[in-house]
Amino acid sequence: MFNDNSSLLAHLATRRSGKARDMVAPGPDAAQLRAIIELALRTPDHGKLAPWRIVTVADDQRAAFAALLKEAWVKENPGAAGMDLSALDQFAHQAPTLLVLLSTPVKGAKIPLWEQRMSAGAVGMNLLHAAHAHGFVGSWLTGWAAYSPDVAAAFGAGEGDTIVGYFFLGTANAPLSERPRPEYDEVVRAWDI
Repeated sequence: MFNDNSSLLAHLATRRSGKARDMVAPGPDAAQLRAIIELALRTPDHGKLAPWRIVTVADDQRAAFAALLKEAWVKENPGAAGMDLSALDQFAHQAPTLLVLLSTPVKGAKIPLWEQRMSAGAVGMNLLHAAHAHGFVGSWLTGWAAYSPDVAAAFGAGEGDTIVGYFFLGTANAPLSERPRPEYDEVVRAWDI
């Protein structure tokens, strides 16, 4: 990993999200994926609740995932049965590796729901950093499929649980270009009492 602070700073300065549809093999192998996930779990977690779960979707499960997406879409959008749903197939089959991150707040805990959900978001960011540190590109996607109750239930979501996002990991098929970032002075200010 990082043998000095300059390596860590370079890592933080170069992490970019890639487009999932443009990712190619290889993705992380089983040992690399386990290491990526274990690093992601080293996240702020007030109360040590682990209010999140990660579901891996193997290559041979992608067709079933696509079928789930189509079934849920048609159920939620009457009249969609005859529509072209190939975009859902494409979503399900992009990138070599797919993880689904769920926010699973612990009910009755004294830790506020917002903090538990923020912890799940921190796991997501750690997934992207850990993938980058292992030489892969990552993409955190949401959209309709992250908000569908039927899709969430298929991934084990219970009452109050939500999909934080789909994490696609792989290799960039071309160098990633930088995107515009907010200017420091636009988003940071001193507290003015």
